[in-house]
Amino acid sequence: MTHPRINPHPYNRLTPDLIIEAVESKGRASDRRILALNSYENRVYQVGIEDGVPLIVKFYRPERWSDAAIYEEHGFALELAAAEIPVVPPLVRDGETLFRYEGFRFSLFERRGGRWPELGSATEREWMGRFLGRMHAIGRRQPFKHRDRLGIERLGEQSCRFILEEGWLPAHLETAYDSLTSDLLDRIHDVFADVGRIGELRLHGDCHRGNILWTDAGPHFVDLDDCVTGPAIQDLWMLVAGSREEMGEQFADLLQGYRQFCSFDHREIALVESLRTLRMIHYSAWLARRWQDPAFPQAFPWFEEPRYWEGHVLSLREQLAAIDEGPIDLPL
Repeated sequence: MTHPRINPHPYNRLTPDLIIEAVESKGRASDRRILALNSYENRVYQVGIEDGVPLIVKFYRPERWSDAAIYEEHGFALELAAAEIPVVPPLVRDGETLFRYEGFRFSLFERRGGRWPELGSATEREWMGRFLGRMHAIGRRQPFKHRDRLGIERLGEQSCRFILEEGWLPAHLETAYDSLTSDLLDRIHDVFADVGRIGELRLHGDCHRGNILWTDAGPHFVDLDDCVTGPAIQDLWMLVAGSREEMGEQFADLLQGYRQFCSFDHREIALVESLRTLRMIHYSAWLARRWQDPAFPQAFPWFEEPRYWEGHVLSLREQLAAIDEGPIDLPL
């Protein structure tokens, strides 16, 4: 298979010296210690500060977000923090949160630690539900104007077209993938139509356990980089796992906490498998779109192998069956 690499690597000029100079341009003297943190879409570093605690600096991927979209991300984080909801907002310097240095846009954050949550108990899940309920109550106050909207066209249809048109699929899977994703997207459109009109709000957008840190004080978010407009269920479904029965019990625990602060439309439960399918399709297209960035082949070397795509097609077939099973049942 062929897949052209059109764009140059966006971070090839992001040297250690430039990272330190960018931080110091905001009036903080660095002790020149740098630790690269786990981030693929952007570049994120912990930078040591003389006579102080380290700072986190995030360099935004060039040409991904507009300034207006980044300011909305920052505004949402600051709004949540002002309401004492545990997120890590960008630091404000001279009234600004988004800075520029040598062609890069960057922001600074306090360092906050924690562990990934297990959510293995009803108590932890209810706690997480309360956190998201509080967050969504703020998210409903006003809409985003410049952030993406979660939708079938962007996540599903555009992603499928990109995979097919850029030649990422092994030849023996092209017809199967094209036919299968067409059937899936038709079915997903039907599911959304059957559910009918539902409310949308400002969301975290990528609320899986790897994006949550937990301390003795409970959960918090350190980043809202993927915040979007969409239905509330998008921030809930990635927190459950297991059999349909197990997921139903976990949803019930999350919603027990969530409803203490925010209402929930139970019709949205019917969207879970459709949203999971859209995420799977979009994830493959995301990897393909970012393949010119050297960090991606290093981190995902299996992506170019035929067996990855064979497994992907098999997983999508399983999703078609899961969608046809209908909504997950919640315990009474």
